[in-house]
Amino acid sequence: MIASSRSPLVWLVHISVVLLVVLWTLPTAGLLISSLRDKDQLAVSGWWTALSTSSQNLTGRAALPETQVERDGKFVIAGNLLEGGNSKVSAFGVRPLQPTAFAVGMAADLGDGQTLTVQDDGSYEIVSPTRMEGTRGQRIFYTAAVPPRFTFDNYREVMRAAGIGASFINSLTVAIPATVIPILVAAFAAYALAWMKFPGRAILIAVVVGLLVVPLQMSLIPLLKLYNGVGAFFGVPAKTYVGIWLAHMGFGLPLAIYLLRNYMAGLPREIMESARVDGASDFDIFIKIILPLSFPALASFSIFQFLWTWNDLLVAMVFLGTGNDELVLTGRLVNLLGSRGGNWEILTASAFITIIVPLIVFFTLQRYLVRGLLAGSVKGG
Repeated sequence: MIASSRSPLVWLVHISVVLLVVLWTLPTAGLLISSLRDKDQLAVSGWWTALSTSSQNLTGRAALPETQVERDGKFVIAGNLLEGGNSKVSAFGVRPLQPTAFAVGMAADLGDGQTLTVQDDGSYEIVSPTRMEGTRGQRIFYTAAVPPRFTFDNYREVMRAAGIGASFINSLTVAIPATVIPILVAAFAAYALAWMKFPGRAILIAVVVGLLVVPLQMSLIPLLKLYNGVGAFFGVPAKTYVGIWLAHMGFGLPLAIYLLRNYMAGLPREIMESARVDGASDFDIFIKIILPLSFPALASFSIFQFLWTWNDLLVAMVFLGTGNDELVLTGRLVNLLGSRGGNWEILTASAFITIIVPLIVFFTLQRYLVRGLLAGSVKGG
């Protein structure tokens, strides 16, 4: 009898994959939920409590003394602290550090014979034996059970910030060419390293593999000096889009050539030999055969390159600048958060705005990702 049960290794792999998916999905889901929550609730509870009622310490102000009415020989100011909904007041106070000093329904002494009473529905009354004077209403501190609230106000506040639209366009202007140009250059180089015989090919492959481990931070300044020197010689401005495109191309080429070369080396040799018998040149084979068959590898690298260039801040600041017209989206949002570091709603909404475009790119091309990375990893030319 043949055992139909799967081996423990298979189950271990499946469980590991599920855990990895959960670990990657939870932060994104939490970020999205937090960005849609009311900012007061976001400040006092985590995103996993978004669907439950939360207890919050809030501050309200009574109506102005000019609204008081005389009732049974006393002067009364009445109103409601809550803006509707299902919120309930559980306690209140007249000092900031004592928001739960009085239970609902109790009378709090305000001095000069005045009393304050707050009910659980948020309604309040200030009663005084004499006419009340002043230009501001009495501050009331209270604790309320507030039902979950979701809003797009966080996104509206971020989008109203000056320069967000221009920075979004700047990021697209940087990321799209900085993704396409390395692919075009790397595809030609990968084909040559995979299928063309010439002296020094093995050395070039070893150099490409070695460049994979060169830290960006170590080569950034030398590359900038080289670019500035060449630009000054030809009269090219120091900080332009061309400079950042070339920088991203230089940093992305090693990985692109490595992935594409491995993939192309794994393609069937018979196809290329048949094309050569029919009189096709290397250029014809590359354009008509290699590129269409290499689409999974091209798509997988496109994901990596686009994510890197879109989320990049360091290279953009060095090669493009930090001026108001040149700032990319990540730089703009960093500046926005720098002046509002305590506003969690701005942080969550801004972070999710930055990942919307990468998410669209990833889910559009993700079916090619694993195939493009694994193809050619076992056999090579």
